[in-house]
Amino acid sequence: MKNITLRQLRVFVAAARHLNFGKAAKDLHLTPPAISMQIRDLELQVGLPLFERNGKSVSLTMTGEYLLVYARRMLSTLKDAEDALARFRGLESGRLTIGMVSTAKYFVPRLLKLFREEHPHIEARLVVGNREQLVAQMQRNDLDLAIMGRPPREIATRAEPFAAHPLGIVCAPDHPLMFGEQSPASTLANYGFIIRESGSGTRTAMEEYLREYRVEVRTEMELASNETIKQAVMSGMGISFLSLHSIGMELRTSMIGVPDLEGLPLVRRWHVVNTSSKMLSPSAEAFRYFVLEHGEAYLAREFGSMQPQGSQAVQADLALPGRAPTAAVPSAQAPPAVSAAELVPPASPAAPVARFRRAKPVARG
Repeated sequence: MKNITLRQLRVFVAAARHLNFGKAAKDLHLTPPAISMQIRDLELQVGLPLFERNGKSVSLTMTGEYLLVYARRMLSTLKDAEDALARFRGLESGRLTIGMVSTAKYFVPRLLKLFREEHPHIEARLVVGNREQLVAQMQRNDLDLAIMGRPPREIATRAEPFAAHPLGIVCAPDHPLMFGEQSPASTLANYGFIIRESGSGTRTAMEEYLREYRVEVRTEMELASNETIKQAVMSGMGISFLSLHSIGMELRTSMIGVPDLEGLPLVRRWHVVNTSSKMLSPSAEAFRYFVLEHGEAYLAREFGSMQPQGSQAVQADLALPGRAPTAAVPSAQAPPAVSAAELVPPASPAAPVARFRRAKPVARG
C-alpha cells in the first residue's frame, strides 16, 4: 500500500460518503470515469475490493469500511497540518469548509459573498445538511465551521450566538388561522401538519413548543426540504412549523401567512460552531469573526421587522423546561414580546406587499 496517493484517498472518502460515484465526481469536480479509475487503482494497491457494485448502486465492503476509518484520520491530520502552516502564510489565501443546516442556506451564501469581497483569494466550500449530519461531519473533522441553531451536546464545541432566529407556524393565506383574534396553541390539534424530518433542528423546536403547550397534532406528511414544505403549505395541503428566515420571499408576495398564535414566534439563536479541539486556520478565524461582527446586522437588513434583534432576544430560547443555558452575548436582555403582526419583511419598492387581514383591521404577514 506504499504507493497509495492522497488523491486516491480523497476520492475514496468522497465515494464512501455519497455511495454514488456520480455524486462524488460532482463534489470533487471530476468526471465519473475519473472516480472509477481512481477507485480501481486504489483497490489494486490494497489487493481487495473496497466497494460492492450492483448496477449503479455501490456499498462498502468490510475492507472498505476499515480503510475508511484510517483514510478519514489521515486526511483530517493533513488538514490540521495545512491549517497550522496557513498561520505562517497569513490570510491572503486558504481553503474553508462551512457546514450549514438547510434553513441557513437562505442567508449564509450571501453572507459568504460579502466575506469573499474582502478576502477574494480564500476558497470556500458550503456543505448543507440537517443538524445530525453536521454533528457527524464535525466529529470527522470534515468542517472548519458550522452555522446552526442548536449547538451539539454530543461533542465538545465552541458555539457562539450571533443573531436571533424566529420560528413559527406558517399556512396558506386563506387558512382559517389567519382570521380572528390570537389563537390558543390548542387550536393546532385541529389541523394536519407537514413536518421536517427527524434530526432537523426545526423539527426539534416544533416538538419542544408542542410539548410545552401539551398539544398533540396530526402529521400529514414528513419532508426533508423546506422548499417542498412551503409548496405543500401554499397549496393548502396542511400547515407547518418553519424558520421565518425561510419564508421571506413568500411573505413579501403574500403567498404564505404567519398566523397569530399563543407563544409564537419562538425566538432561538443562530450560532457559529467549531469543535473545541480544532485549531482554526486564519481563513476560518476570519470568517468566524466576520459572522460574529456582521451577522446580526445583515439579517436585520435582509429580513427587516421579521428579525428580532439578537442583543435583545438571545435569552428567549432558555424559556422551555429542561433547557440548559448557553453562553449569551454580553448585551443580552430579556426579549420583548413579538407578535405575528410584526413579522412582515420590508417590501421591495418595485413589489409592494399585499398584507393579509384578519376580521379586525390588523396588518398581517
